[in-house]
Amino acid sequence: MNPSVSQVHRKEKHWHAEFAALRQLCLAAGLNEELKWGQACYDLGGRNVMLIHGFKHYCALLFTKGALLADPKGILIQQTKNVQAARQIRFTSLAAISAQQAAIESFIRKAVAAEKSGVKVEIKSVAQFDVPDEFQERLRDDSKLAAAFHALTPGRRKGYLLHFAQAKQSATRIARIQKHAPRILKGLGLDD
Repeated sequence: MNPSVSQVHRKEKHWHAEFAALRQLCLAAGLNEELKWGQACYDLGGRNVMLIHGFKHYCALLFTKGALLADPKGILIQQTKNVQAARQIRFTSLAAISAQQAAIESFIRKAVAAEKSGVKVEIKSVAQFDVPDEFQERLRDDSKLAAAFHALTPGRRKGYLLHFAQAKQSATRIARIQKHAPRILKGLGLDD
């Protein structure tokens, strides 16, 4: 048990018992426990396998390569349509964890086996993401912005493309592009 994780879990008020139960199941798999992104994260040789996290209405066990795990009963949830690899099992009570313990343990075994095998989730490249017309136009008109955008890491470029494309109205897309152009020129991602 990692003391840093213990410290964070002691402070948890809403999901304290649920985190403790999930933690025991994860530790039983023999994985290394670390605190990453403020969450209990379980890795194998430095490669993240799963993490425990809490939200307002549920807590979850997230499998980083969950998209690769066989799930005939449809238990795993894709958090948002833009999440490509990770999948989670959501819980609203300790009783829900107890009722699904066998399934949880099975998914943990599958996740460990997937990580040991070295299999990778095929992630969409930046070229496969839609580029809103407004942003294409701005990049054509501003060579410095275009060069800065293309110099960003693929993850940062995907983040901007998703953010711009999520706006339903052209005026909102233009406003978002205008707002974030200085960040792109500085080489920063959406959340940096």
